[in-house]
Amino acid sequence: MGGGLLVAGTTSDAGKSVVTAGICRWLVRRGVKVAPFKAQNMSLNSFVTREGAEIGRAQAMQAQAARVEPTALMNPVLLKPGSDRSSQVVLMGKPVGEMSARGYHGGRQEALLGTVTDCLEQLRSTYDAVICEGAGSPAEINLRRTDIVNMGIARAAKFPVLVVGDIDRGGVFASFFGTTALLSAEDQSLVAGYLVNKFRGDVSLLEPGLDMLYGLTGRRTYGVLPFTHGLGIDEEDGLRVSMRGAVRESVVAPPHGEEVLRVAVCAVPLMSNFTDVDALAAEPGVVVRFVDRADELADADLVIVPGTRGTVKALAWLRERGLADALVRRAAEGRPVLGICGGFQVLGERIEDEVESRAGVVDGLGLLPVRVRFDRAKTLARPVGSALGEPVEGYEIHHGVADVRGGEPFLDGCRVGAVWGTHWHGSLESDGFRRRFLVEVARAAGRRFVPAPDTSFGVLREEQLDRLGDLVEEHADTDALWRLIEGGAPGGLPFVPPGAPPAVPDAAESRGAAPGPAPQSPEGLEMARPEARGEARKSHGPDAEAGPQGLEFAGSAGPEIAVVHVDQEAK
Repeated sequence: MGGGLLVAGTTSDAGKSVVTAGICRWLVRRGVKVAPFKAQNMSLNSFVTREGAEIGRAQAMQAQAARVEPTALMNPVLLKPGSDRSSQVVLMGKPVGEMSARGYHGGRQEALLGTVTDCLEQLRSTYDAVICEGAGSPAEINLRRTDIVNMGIARAAKFPVLVVGDIDRGGVFASFFGTTALLSAEDQSLVAGYLVNKFRGDVSLLEPGLDMLYGLTGRRTYGVLPFTHGLGIDEEDGLRVSMRGAVRESVVAPPHGEEVLRVAVCAVPLMSNFTDVDALAAEPGVVVRFVDRADELADADLVIVPGTRGTVKALAWLRERGLADALVRRAAEGRPVLGICGGFQVLGERIEDEVESRAGVVDGLGLLPVRVRFDRAKTLARPVGSALGEPVEGYEIHHGVADVRGGEPFLDGCRVGAVWGTHWHGSLESDGFRRRFLVEVARAAGRRFVPAPDTSFGVLREEQLDRLGDLVEEHADTDALWRLIEGGAPGGLPFVPPGAPPAVPDAAESRGAAPGPAPQSPEGLEMARPEARGEARKSHGPDAEAGPQGLEFAGSAGPEIAVVHVDQEAK
């Protein structure tokens, strides 16, 4: 059975994804067969695996860092927010229901622990090491009882925990100490130590603090990673777009042609797969920015309406802000517009939605001869084709079914004048196609822009992953990390008081409040509780010492009950 490690964080965005990817790349370069794992992810930035499963895009990136093919086992639970209070639940790569946060954390999440441990055990039986990524903070004491992604999975697998802190935010010592001190004695016994991320300056000035932290907690710091500009990976959420940041800093070189090309991306609500634009930003002379005002489209040579988890909501947002009228004017003037997935649907004539927004029939912008009907079944695919005389690969994640009624064929969508639309995410990562598309855009925009002939998005991504591996190899105590992965947390780690507070009744129940809302129609959600299962570097401080198959998850996905078997999905 392979060893492993859980990379937790003092906060969201502390650097867990980066560190996990860096450890995976460091290990695979030293000949270790390694896989990433995240039990539960919350993200609108997802990916489709070869077997047609939807997982978090960060886990797909980490699999690439490990040089293995991503699978549903690496991210068995994915939550895709549809509002502040509800998310679509994706189990083993397939959507099984829409659920309120209260309903999910009210016991259904806990019932999934058996599923995620089964997935982890399957990975451990195949790989030498599994590097797990946590979510948020392990010290979210209000959620510990139902936790399946931080200390819950660490306890189940008996994995050591490395806590990452972002020192650039400030308060990293208090965060390390407080995170540890809010855990139970059993959880603390697995917290092996800390990793400082995004440090600027002279490390020798930090070392006294690390020594004092060791004195307070009895836990070493396994490394101090420097703040590094231009590190880009596939982020989970927000507008912290991965490769785009890297390209702005490292490839803001003179354009290959005479002029630059300006790309404006409409920052629609519930934006999904915003990494689609990273490949554009990888081109020298292409400037990509996110916009939310109509006047910001004025100097754009290309406007992109990206994917979204709320197509009708995004359409209303575009209209409220005047962006819809600006897009219509652009199309009339022959100025380029590209719609991707939900953005493609927005550009059509009509949307019939009784699934996502339940808004019924809504008029689109009418820029493309397309009518869209939302289906309860989600399309998850990895299409391959050609466009503009070049081969193209992509992936599809959508409930909308497009009826294309005219225009020139463009991938699975169409083109009318300088307006293009497709459901395919990731198509711009195909280098030849991207260059031909930019030539078309430059011509329509009247720009003397010429794409560089040798830009390879795949090579740039590999370089980024190698830089992450270099960070770990050069600035962490890798010998000590390997001992953790092989042998687990050191014995005799001291308890840091006060520990986890005693459990209290649910706050709403103690106030006599009504229970949280039931799973939202039409996709209810019921989870079968798993059967009881058996027990299946530069350092500070002393050196560290060296499931059952077939679990069912039943959920209403329309008129039929969908049952997912973990062992079947793994094949």
